[in-house]
Amino acid sequence: MWKFQYSVNAKKRPVSFYENDYDISEFDEIQVPQHIELAGYDKIHYINTMYPWEGHEYRRPAGTCNHIGEGMFSEASYNPTGSYVRFFDLEEALIGKRVILSFEGAEQAIYVWINGEFVGYAEDSFTVSEFDITPYVKETGNRLCVEVHKRSTAAFLEDQDFFRFFGLFRDVNLYGLPDIHVSDLWIRPKCALDGRQASMEIELKTTKGKTASYADARAEICLLDGHQMIAKEEVSVSESFRADLTISEPVQLWNCDDPKLYQVEIRIFDGQGDLIEIIPYQVGFRMICIEDGKIKLNGRRLIINGVNRHEWNAKSGRCISENDEIYDIECMKRNNINAVRTCHYPDRTTWYYRCDEAGIYVMAEVNLESHGSWQKMGSVEPSWNVPGSVELWQDVVLDRVKSNFEMFKNHTSVLFWSLGNESYAGEVLKEMNAYYKKRDLGRLVHYEGVFQNRDYEDNISDVESQMYAPPGRVREYLENEPKKPFILCEYMHDMGNSLGGMKSYIDLLDQYEKYQGGFIWDYIDQALLVKDEITGREVLRYGGDFDDRPSDYEFSGNGIVFADRTEKPAMQEVKYYYGLQK
Repeated sequence: MWKFQYSVNAKKRPVSFYENDYDISEFDEIQVPQHIELAGYDKIHYINTMYPWEGHEYRRPAGTCNHIGEGMFSEASYNPTGSYVRFFDLEEALIGKRVILSFEGAEQAIYVWINGEFVGYAEDSFTVSEFDITPYVKETGNRLCVEVHKRSTAAFLEDQDFFRFFGLFRDVNLYGLPDIHVSDLWIRPKCALDGRQASMEIELKTTKGKTASYADARAEICLLDGHQMIAKEEVSVSESFRADLTISEPVQLWNCDDPKLYQVEIRIFDGQGDLIEIIPYQVGFRMICIEDGKIKLNGRRLIINGVNRHEWNAKSGRCISENDEIYDIECMKRNNINAVRTCHYPDRTTWYYRCDEAGIYVMAEVNLESHGSWQKMGSVEPSWNVPGSVELWQDVVLDRVKSNFEMFKNHTSVLFWSLGNESYAGEVLKEMNAYYKKRDLGRLVHYEGVFQNRDYEDNISDVESQMYAPPGRVREYLENEPKKPFILCEYMHDMGNSLGGMKSYIDLLDQYEKYQGGFIWDYIDQALLVKDEITGREVLRYGGDFDDRPSDYEFSGNGIVFADRTEKPAMQEVKYYYGLQK
């Protein structure tokens, strides 16, 4: 348990709580990971498009207009803050090593102190944030302080269709680094369509401790098929180096039906010949490209039987478990779902490994959604859209793009990079697209927002992506010299007793090869299991059931499974029609 104090706004927070002699005897206790709202503080609030403060206070994003209202979130009368304190001793295995503090998910902005010393700040809720605390940490009696703000400048970029929680909702970890540590690894497998002429380019970067030396340090890099070694290379270690593996035998290609993975093992030896680090990583051989106007995987037309998936648990919100992930993978496989879009943020890192192993195609989405800045009561009105073409927002958005790329670039299951969701288009989105195209020629880039702003359709996205287009509109696009292959990034909105018209979309797959399929909206209802005040029974409550205003009410429930993961009747339709296109 952590010590904790809730404040309704930044002005009322315990400003000096990070100081070593600050008295926290009156603080409460809170479990981590957990949403602060589900620990009994603050308000539970669901909303889809509008920013959650609309109707309560006037606010506009920096750089879009002269008057931004309570644009300084720190000055707002309502912007809750959580002050966390945790005491810890270093485990024996960490003593003497470089020590890294890792937050896997912290919503929405955090300040971090160790033993009274400021360590850093981060504001990307769904991306791992790490801090080197070696200069500040002691063997015993450490005091970790974390200040979490519910809203920050990031709030304009994180306007997803979900409950607006805050807090440390994913794991917080410490880990130690050896004297020489592989800090970056990029594995690029290559082969011909028949599996021959296989090779693997591996780029590595390292960091070292102050007293460590690269002299005589070496790396041993092996590729294994099960227990059989099929390639090996030994190279000298430096700050940046690479290895090229050649595989003499044909390899088996990875796909959703047969997700064959090989194991890379990297062993780092110091100048004395001592083994100081081992890195195992599973990778597959696969090729995705656009050929003759069609998306092809391993030379065959790709068909996406997909679903959008929010991370959700009916009792703990977006604080999900390993068992939740395992169940979701098993549910998708038995119902012929072969692809998932991580709507609309990076998932827990473990999810991508599971998709590699199970054969689930991934559209890896950046943590970006700003539809409240340009969708106004159903109309397109982008006068203060961000990031748009506002240069002030470019660096913070590109930081999210880079983080998404670096975290997941080695995952075989990731076929598409997605720039985000419903954020219109502009020069900043163009730069996001350019970053991926420059860094990674082995994947495709997806973005739907250019449908709303055709000025950028030639500069953003490798695919024509739309949402909720009726079959007739899809057909019209495909019959009129389509520039790009077509994907429905959202379709078959499964609210209530829905999914009845799925056949009309599945038929298009047989009629048009440039139609690649789509992602159902969505996988799981966002509803919370609470005890009814009258009956005492546990019931599922949706948006608007918590006196949350503004709200989009039951729009939080669009899943093909209920919030407790019980399959809805609609899942029978999914299994049948997706089974026709396996």
